[in-house]
Amino acid sequence: MYIVIEGQDGTGKSTQARLLKEYFEKKGKEVVVMDEPDGDLPQAHDIHDMILTRGYKLEAMTNVLLFTASRVELWRKIAEPVLKRNGIVISARNFWSTIAYQGYGEGISRSKIIKLTHDALPDKYCHPDKGFILTVPDKIRLERQGTRGKATETFEAKPDAFQQKVNAAYPKIAKEFNIPIIDASGTIEEVFEKIINSLRLS
Repeated sequence: MYIVIEGQDGTGKSTQARLLKEYFEKKGKEVVVMDEPDGDLPQAHDIHDMILTRGYKLEAMTNVLLFTASRVELWRKIAEPVLKRNGIVISARNFWSTIAYQGYGEGISRSKIIKLTHDALPDKYCHPDKGFILTVPDKIRLERQGTRGKATETFEAKPDAFQQKVNAAYPKIAKEFNIPIIDASGTIEEVFEKIINSLRLS
């Protein structure tokens, strides 16, 4: 099973991915968490740094290409081996993030992003078994970002106008790809229960 947890920065994706991993491991499943675009892979980590932390003024299309390159490496080297063993892959983000940030946020055609993703990656990646989009009010989201001390990363540091475009993108993406939206403004445990309930109903 391939599960994606999506949402704006500061919505709790990584935390919920970790809890979901623990949940399935207790059931005896092999589970890997794949945190795009970084992941537990040196080449993906280098691409992450190039885009987000080195201060380069990259073109929007360059970001799309680099994110896609990172996904290919993560999928082929981390996700596919686990899925072939009937394990579970949980990803904090996938190409829906690129549609939100580089598409709606930076102005790249969403159809171009989707085509590139389909050309570079298999159908299993493009159509997860289950996906969720986490949302929280901006005030809570910004407080969480400040607490973890990562607001210096490229996209987190962009102005409010950019953040609003990304915020507005996620409901559209949810509708287009039929992804449930989960209110993540409660406690970690409350949000996790919502995710588990959604999985049980699917």
